[in-house]
Amino acid sequence: MRHKKEVMISFYKTMQTIRIFEERIADLYAKGQVPGLAHLYIGEEAVASGVCAALKKDDFITSTHRGHGHVIAKGAELPPMMAELFGKKTGYCKGKGGSMHIADMDVGILGANGIAGGGLPIAVGAAWSAKWRGTDQVTACFFGDDSSSNGTFHESLNLASLHKLPVIFVCENNGYGISVCQTKCTPIADIASRAVAYDMPGVIVDGNKVLEVYEAAVKAVRRARAGEGPTLIECKTYRLRGHHEGDPNQGARYRTKEEIQSWKEKCPIEHFKQKLLKEKNVTEKQLEKIKAEIEEAIEAAVVFAQESEFPSIEEMYEDIYVS
Repeated sequence: MRHKKEVMISFYKTMQTIRIFEERIADLYAKGQVPGLAHLYIGEEAVASGVCAALKKDDFITSTHRGHGHVIAKGAELPPMMAELFGKKTGYCKGKGGSMHIADMDVGILGANGIAGGGLPIAVGAAWSAKWRGTDQVTACFFGDDSSSNGTFHESLNLASLHKLPVIFVCENNGYGISVCQTKCTPIADIASRAVAYDMPGVIVDGNKVLEVYEAAVKAVRRARAGEGPTLIECKTYRLRGHHEGDPNQGARYRTKEEIQSWKEKCPIEHFKQKLLKEKNVTEKQLEKIKAEIEEAIEAAVVFAQESEFPSIEEMYEDIYVS
């Protein structure tokens, strides 16, 4: 399928923004400027970029502990996002959420989530709300392969299918749950095969090819808006960094260097860049200009975060909700 030049370039911009943002965080984390944990999305950029490009601004997403890519792709602004990672009061959650809990209701980001599979029931709730309110809003739920063994996964898919809710379940299968290979904890090769139990389409795509992801997402969104119910999309991908930035040897203790290198050669951004150049959608010089502009924007976000204030001790108990 051929896509317009502007659409193709937008995919490159989104993926490159995610990659450069994450690389900058890796550097800042190593220097001790980013507190807490940082689970980077490097290597998986095509998934968030492809899925979120199929959504409208008022559609929703639920994210994960590895959520920077999701929120960037959905339209989050870089300065408050960076400030949140720095723990500053100008951040999206006033510095109290950090890397794993960024939210922005204005663009439909219902929050990243530090609990594996924690976004699944939230996504179902958002989809049920849209159906009850009579809107055509769709919710995209991102989750990892290991979360598909949790009870929340099965309960969420069951309920969504039963009521034909407008939700897309996007499994980012990077092959590992922390340091455990999928083959050691899941008795099936494809997470998408679990869709059969809930009478919904189960689709497998190459998660490193943004156009494959996008086209699957467009079809699933169209189905959801038409009231036909949910879809499970499994994106086969790989995280090039460790589980988090404190993961020894970037995960080389439980993965071979050859495995990591083989996936580096499947880099979603480099693959797409070569496609753009081959089809003459853009020149090398134009791509360099785009990358330079992104680097400038991210550096401005870093400065914004560094110059922002930390929340005061008096604000510790503000914005806390209890039932």
